[in-house]
Amino acid sequence: MPENKIIDACNTFCPGPLMELITYMKQAHVGDTLELLSTDEGSAADVPEWIHKVGHEVVSNENVDGIWHITVRKIK
Repeated sequence: MPENKIIDACNTFCPGPLMELITYMKQAHVGDTLELLSTDEGSAADVPEWIHKVGHEVVSNENVDGIWHITVRKIK
């Protein structure tokens, strides 16, 4: 059964949020969903770029009250 995990990388700066996500992606199983929380503006572009590069899926990417909520799914 796929898992949903929240990664709180708020108040860390590039490349911190992306590195946190990479660490969790390596541990995740196919089908798992990870939601990265980040206050770093660069995450909004950097994370989707990396996700597409490595062949996973961006489910959503939105800013809510100054916090980026970037949800991705491991698909391979």
